[in-house]
Amino acid sequence: MNHILSRSFLVLGVSLFLGGCAAKKPSALVAASEETALAIDTTALLDSVMATMGPKTSNGPYQPAAERKVDLLHTRLAVQFNWAKQQLMGEATLTLKPYFYPQTQVVLDAKGFDIHKVEVRQGKTVKALPYTYNQKQITIQLGKAYTRQDTLQLFIAYTAKPTELKITGSDAIVADQGLYFINPSGTEKGMPQQIWTQGETESSSCWFPTIDKPNERMTQEIFITIEDKFKTLSNGRLVSSKKGGSGLRTDHWKLDLPHAPYLAMMAIGEFAVVKDNWRGKEVSYWVEPAYAGTAKATFGRTPAMLEFFSQKLGVTFPWDKYAQVVVRNFVSGAMENTTASTFMEAVQQDRRELLDKNWDHIIAHELFHQWFGDYVTIESWANLPLNESFADYSEYLWAEHQYGPEEAALTHQDAFFQYLQEARSKQEPLIRYNYLDKEDMFDSHSYAKGGRVLHMLRKLVGDDAFFASLNLYLKDNKFTSVEVDELRMAFEDVTGQDLQWFFNQWFLSPGHPVLKVDKWQEGDSLKIRVAQQQDSITRPVYRLPITIETYSQGKGTRWVFEMNSRVDTFSLAATVPVEAVVIDPEQELLAQIVEEKTPQEWEKQFLNSPAYAAKSVALFHLIDEKTVTDIAMNKALADPFWKIRTLGLETLIDSDKLKESRYQNQVLALAQQDKNSQVRATAIYVLSTASDLPFASYEMGLQDSSYQVVGASIFAYAKAKGPVERLKQFLGYKNPEVVNALAASFTESTEEEMYDWYLQNSLKLKNENLYYFMQSFGAFLLRKNIDDQERGWQALLTIIDKEKVAVVKQSAFQMLLLLTETEDRKQEVAKVLEKHPDLADWMADQQ
Repeated sequence: MNHILSRSFLVLGVSLFLGGCAAKKPSALVAASEETALAIDTTALLDSVMATMGPKTSNGPYQPAAERKVDLLHTRLAVQFNWAKQQLMGEATLTLKPYFYPQTQVVLDAKGFDIHKVEVRQGKTVKALPYTYNQKQITIQLGKAYTRQDTLQLFIAYTAKPTELKITGSDAIVADQGLYFINPSGTEKGMPQQIWTQGETESSSCWFPTIDKPNERMTQEIFITIEDKFKTLSNGRLVSSKKGGSGLRTDHWKLDLPHAPYLAMMAIGEFAVVKDNWRGKEVSYWVEPAYAGTAKATFGRTPAMLEFFSQKLGVTFPWDKYAQVVVRNFVSGAMENTTASTFMEAVQQDRRELLDKNWDHIIAHELFHQWFGDYVTIESWANLPLNESFADYSEYLWAEHQYGPEEAALTHQDAFFQYLQEARSKQEPLIRYNYLDKEDMFDSHSYAKGGRVLHMLRKLVGDDAFFASLNLYLKDNKFTSVEVDELRMAFEDVTGQDLQWFFNQWFLSPGHPVLKVDKWQEGDSLKIRVAQQQDSITRPVYRLPITIETYSQGKGTRWVFEMNSRVDTFSLAATVPVEAVVIDPEQELLAQIVEEKTPQEWEKQFLNSPAYAAKSVALFHLIDEKTVTDIAMNKALADPFWKIRTLGLETLIDSDKLKESRYQNQVLALAQQDKNSQVRATAIYVLSTASDLPFASYEMGLQDSSYQVVGASIFAYAKAKGPVERLKQFLGYKNPEVVNALAASFTESTEEEMYDWYLQNSLKLKNENLYYFMQSFGAFLLRKNIDDQERGWQALLTIIDKEKVAVVKQSAFQMLLLLTETEDRKQEVAKVLEKHPDLADWMADQQ
């Protein structure tokens, strides 16, 4: 599972998925403020958060693994659909046996069904069985006791009515109705007709009866009857496809290896299917026809990922095919259904969008789940990090392999900041047996923190031992459900070490170390005192490897120590003055490091450190303290890695230096010539903060091949008071970067054409793109009289009714409140709060 929203949205206080899961790199329009904001000031965090807030931890009841009374061996489904009623008519044949103890009844999860028939079938014998049903579970009386030597088949005919269920969700998975009909009437312009499923956490039982727990496993086959114009996708291989009467066709999909019920899937629509292969196995990319030409550019590195992960793990991809399908209105970022992952529509890109970003991180994430989550599955949601931490860490592994150490370090740092942002308000153990709701497990702890813990484990035992341990873990536990001790024992069996301390410290305890660093010269020695300042009552004294790098006369020396006490002092030989001291230069520790350094020390760290983490952290501080010298800025602007160049550009935001032509020319050259589109876009944004630049300075950017650069240029052009008529040529663009830049540029427009444009895009954009758009849309509406606001008012009501992402829905409601100037509108707002109690709860929290 991958989260919906991007890291840029975290600044707004949204807890992701890590896993979410749009692009990790924010728009140039918000990058300058957000990247610096995410470079958390650890001193301030120590003083204002750790010492005073006391981050929350869950204190719910113990959440055990589900008791296994019967073993579900095989599920056979025959399904067809009523588009108009958004219902599934199904026949399920479940093959089961008692797990150990004799059983006289079977309890199955089945949410919101009409049950038509329940029978036991043995050979030619068919017998109706009595049952009770409470709309959540069906309890079937077997009529006799079956032992673990017996196998029985239960047949259930039913109708699933997912749209009649009470929908709940979380930040990571915004709805849980299991089965979704998209544009069921076929009348919604620009929206394809589709049916798709989403099973995690326990929503497969919204469309077929099952034992909807992660520690259950079954083989399966599904017969899908649908109109012949549609393609179908499910787990496993397509056994047959047979045309029937009335323009229908039945596709038979079969999965021969067992998996958990939450991983069962269907996707139905008019997809273009682009086929690839890996070691003779079919690899396919299912997209809307308009994106058939770019599907391979988006997903085409999948075979290379399959090869890389198979070799790295020593376990060949275990399934018989791998498909990736993009659907509309998906309720998360992506989902790792066995052999067939589902992705949100944002993953579909045209050729110009591909110039700005790729989706390798989310593709790698879901693919790695085929081993960690599908092949070996958690026994309970309390152990979710055994799925999600590995998927999160695969993003680092792939970036390291494909794009080099700097991209990997940036991926690592993004996740590190993501966890620290969440840790300001809550700190939990990774393995949580006392969660309040299983959906709470899908947070930056299970994803970002877990991935960083795996990185520390890799550094602790070494690469060879790390991957040998993963190999043993996968082989010993294939097609079974696991808990964290099985991972620990695999590492202990390989390394010969007792690693209980590491797992207690990082998997089973909340929080992270906060390290206060002091240093002083004492004769020919440099003394470095490291004090652990995290809460000593609830958080342990950590056992930590401490890497220290010192720089003298431009030369670096590395020292490695182990910290075992709350306070340790390390002595380093220093016969010449030390210009910079860097603790944990590659950001390998999941720790906040609090240290006081002069601007000169931060500059020396930046100028001398080869590691991306040390360089970027130094730049963050120099930017924050506005102490960047020309030497540091020029080195940053010429750095080989694009991210450092963007940070170098950020040193010039609102700077007096931009009044000098030499700096303007330097930034303009980057805006026009840099190979990286994010650098070009950031350069244009930086130029826009110089008040005396004419709008003509941005003409070249308006013609750039990159949407991101075009968006930044539109923003800068409008800010420089260029004639907005020049920007109307972009109104037909669908790219969110461009749309949001235009939305910010036309807020003062009184033209009917622009009103229609705002209304159309308010209903097209999603997630953070819609959030940012609504700020501009609100500004546009506030300039109108009450009568002219009406269409915008109605659009906001529509967004509130349809929106599932909480922070976006709340933003639309805030805009509604700004327009509430009459008694009629106050009454409408009251009706909205009555209809949407979640908004009422949110309002109460704000007061």
